[in-house]
Amino acid sequence: MTYDLVIGDRGYSSWSLRGWLLFDAFGIPVKTHLARLYSDALPNMLKAYHPAKTAPTMRTPDGVVVPETIAIAEELASRHPDAGLWPSDPKARAVARVLAAEMHAGFVALRDYCPMNLRVSYTGCEPPDEVLADLARLETIWDWARDQTGSTVWLCGDYSAADAFFAPVAARIAGYNLPVSPRQMAYVQAHLAHPSFRRWRAMGLVDGADQDFYRRPYPRRPWPGPVPMAARAVEGAEAQNTACPYSGKPVTHVLEIEGRRLGFCNAFCRDKTVADPEAWPKFMALLRG
Repeated sequence: MTYDLVIGDRGYSSWSLRGWLLFDAFGIPVKTHLARLYSDALPNMLKAYHPAKTAPTMRTPDGVVVPETIAIAEELASRHPDAGLWPSDPKARAVARVLAAEMHAGFVALRDYCPMNLRVSYTGCEPPDEVLADLARLETIWDWARDQTGSTVWLCGDYSAADAFFAPVAARIAGYNLPVSPRQMAYVQAHLAHPSFRRWRAMGLVDGADQDFYRRPYPRRPWPGPVPMAARAVEGAEAQNTACPYSGKPVTHVLEIEGRRLGFCNAFCRDKTVADPEAWPKFMALLRG
């Protein structure tokens, strides 16, 4: 049996990104249930997840409802002790929990002024002093974590729940071109290149219409993460493969890449692959095989 996870729009819901990474980045099976933000969809869906009122909300295989990402992280770590959500070293684990707790409760100015939008990146956003103070605090605790744990790429050794908690912050820094030191920008770039982050963003680019709430008037620039391979959706169902690389179901929708026509069982499977082909190992195995 797998877990159920209620999420909001992937392109915008920073809390949902954090919750989903706690599964995908650690190899824990999960079935997602998407509810569009700023509509009745989310409150209606959560009626089946009492007493939850926000996304993400998890339901365990034995039926326990667990809202809030900090609780989801701890519960998954208890149920899957070998998954590596928290560092095995006691000191690194303590540092990681400090970071996750502060992220869960803090950085309100940064969140409010720079709501996560994975669909665009701006050349700048003229951050006010309160946001700059939040960025300075990030510099402090990220440096502290690395100094305490001797880590280089991630904050506390291998990728952990602490890094998953800061993935939406990395997305904000990338999306709004926020001023951080080279050391912290390298950390941001590690997030943008992380396989799970790339999969989530690819889905977020195609899983619904733009949300007006997140529109900003700033000049745009290309997304600063890895440049996707060129691919495009095409008409018809004629493809070199007969089964979707994800579901195994018959092909109904097709993309073109490197002069080849490869097919999928629905438009979403195709479009998320068009958005970033290299984010999807099963598709790349099909392409290269």
